[in-house]
Amino acid sequence: MQRSRNPYSSAEIDRSSHERENDERMIELASSGAARFVPIDSERNLVNKGSGNPEPVFLQGMMARAVIATVEHHIFLGYVEGTPYFAVDVTGKETPLAEMGEFVDLRQVGALLFAREGSILAYARGMTYWHRRHRFCGVCGSPTRVTRGGHVRVCTNETCKTEHFPRTDPAVIMLVHHGDKCLLGRGKQFPKGMHSTLAGFVEPGESFEDAVAREVYEEVRVRVKNVTYRSSQPWPFPASVMIGFHAEAESLDFEVNQDELASALWLSREELRPENLPKDGSFFMPRRDSIARRLIEEWLGHEAGPSISG
Repeated sequence: MQRSRNPYSSAEIDRSSHERENDERMIELASSGAARFVPIDSERNLVNKGSGNPEPVFLQGMMARAVIATVEHHIFLGYVEGTPYFAVDVTGKETPLAEMGEFVDLRQVGALLFAREGSILAYARGMTYWHRRHRFCGVCGSPTRVTRGGHVRVCTNETCKTEHFPRTDPAVIMLVHHGDKCLLGRGKQFPKGMHSTLAGFVEPGESFEDAVAREVYEEVRVRVKNVTYRSSQPWPFPASVMIGFHAEAESLDFEVNQDELASALWLSREELRPENLPKDGSFFMPRRDSIARRLIEEWLGHEAGPSISG
């Protein structure tokens, strides 16, 4: 399967999951001069904006050793072109990192980063978020300890020993269309003027396609058909993976569920041409680093959809 990747995807990262089983190898890699560390502070990534465009700050050498000494553990992310990368959570720690850049929400700068760098930062963010919320066993309440390069936490209760793995919540996101129009909605938490595709979490015992149909009907009372998978995107804000679809509405009739959305509207391809969009901020599309924007751009014909070979 070949397709252009969405932002924050990590195809260029060799996760080398087999090496996580070897504690000595993890120590060897982390202590090597080649290792680079991705610092995270309260779900924020460290970037340097001094050159104009933001650049991620990766720690190595003496600075890395100084920071590692203050944290409980580090998380093996994998290799990028042979270089081992680790994530470190410095939340609440006293470090000199403020001199190297600024901790920011990745979504503020993600669209300006190189794809590979954005993937590394997102991966690190997702892993540290999970660790800070799974310090205790969900089965018996005992403390958990980190193992397998930071990809498993094990209950320390000898009668329990439950293993806990990083959590990713699947969510469907879909562009609903009918003829030459697509349906965009405004979430109540959206910035003023922003409109986007519909989306929602997959429920237990539900297929992705069924989740698409259910969420669309719940939010705008529209029945859909011809649900077609387009692409997916890791979205560690905080812990999701977005599975993207196009779906055809059976009619243009809709009714907004005010508990789900603030508003919704049908827009034609002509209305969504850049030169026809309002300049007063009353309407704008989602950020370019989001799969929502890609789904819209594909439907508009600005980007080729995924191609499948083999």
